[in-house]
Amino acid sequence: MIVELFIPCFIDQLFPETAFNTIKVLEKAGCRVTYNPEQTCCGQPAYNAGFWDEAKEIGQKFLHDFSPDRVIVSPSASCTGMIKNAYNDLFTNTMVHNRCRAIQGNIHELSDFLVNILKKDYFGAELEGRAVYHDSCSALRECRIKDEPRHLLSRVDGLELVEMKDTDVCCGFGGTFAVKFEAISSAMAEQKVHHALEMEADFIISTDSSCLLHLQGYIDKHKLPIRTMHLADVLAHGWGNI
Repeated sequence: MIVELFIPCFIDQLFPETAFNTIKVLEKAGCRVTYNPEQTCCGQPAYNAGFWDEAKEIGQKFLHDFSPDRVIVSPSASCTGMIKNAYNDLFTNTMVHNRCRAIQGNIHELSDFLVNILKKDYFGAELEGRAVYHDSCSALRECRIKDEPRHLLSRVDGLELVEMKDTDVCCGFGGTFAVKFEAISSAMAEQKVHHALEMEADFIISTDSSCLLHLQGYIDKHKLPIRTMHLADVLAHGWGNI
């Protein structure tokens, strides 16, 4: 299967290794990955901040950077959810209505694509330790993803997956929320990290780098014995180059 890869701004700028690991996992799953270097943002930051005109302009570029006829895969539930849902507000009954609907139907978050479309769950990954999975708001509520990442993680050799308290509660990032309401955001991160520590976890794993950046910031500040990992990085861990 030929798939188009969408790498969100956050991963492109801060976690490029996650992007390369996404390609490795997709190729190991038997896909041929194509990447359009002209791609930029999906428009989510502007949309969430209330600047819908600017979000629409960015979204129009996105719709023309990707094909309406091919599967699109992204290692971000947040950006996938933006396209699947918020683009309804921006492009319903516009000149790009049909193109938008086609792309909305073709875009998938990584775990959703692997489990539900390809029906593949084992990639030879190895990671020693105990982990908790954090349900990001976008994954759970916008993409309806819950069991898929857990199923993939259950097939990682050496990894013990346990459930922490309030796993589906927000980590406190929320984009500009973390800036506008810093004290609340930090308290939510503290709660999430300490729930993970209560389970004696070595790792907090999620589908969204933004959540993980937020949580890792709290972990680093307080020098806590735990670290965050993106799902794609876990699935590509332990089997080296392919």
